Amino acid sequence: MSSQHRPETTAYVRIIQQSWQRGQIEGEVTAANYQWRFQWHFRHGRLLVQPSLGRALIYEPLGRFLELSDYQLEPGGDYEFTLRSQL
Repeated sequence: MSSQHRPETTAYVRIIQQSWQRGQIEGEVTAANYQWRFQWHFRHGRLLVQPSLGRALIYEPLGRFLELSDYQLEPGGDYEFTLRSQL
């Protein structure tokens, strides 16, 4: 299957709060008709996502995005990444 025919969904991330002292970033992520709040504890590599509805769809891709981008993210910033699936 070529990459042109793969289903994709854009996930939109908004950073709400960041604390370097606590090693934590909080935000919201929206993809298709889903919306979640998350806490990324980057010193421990721990991600919390709520609510549980649809969490399995976003948990791993959001975690990869945050691991790659956490030091570039700023409160009030809007970011996006592509999911390789249709939600």
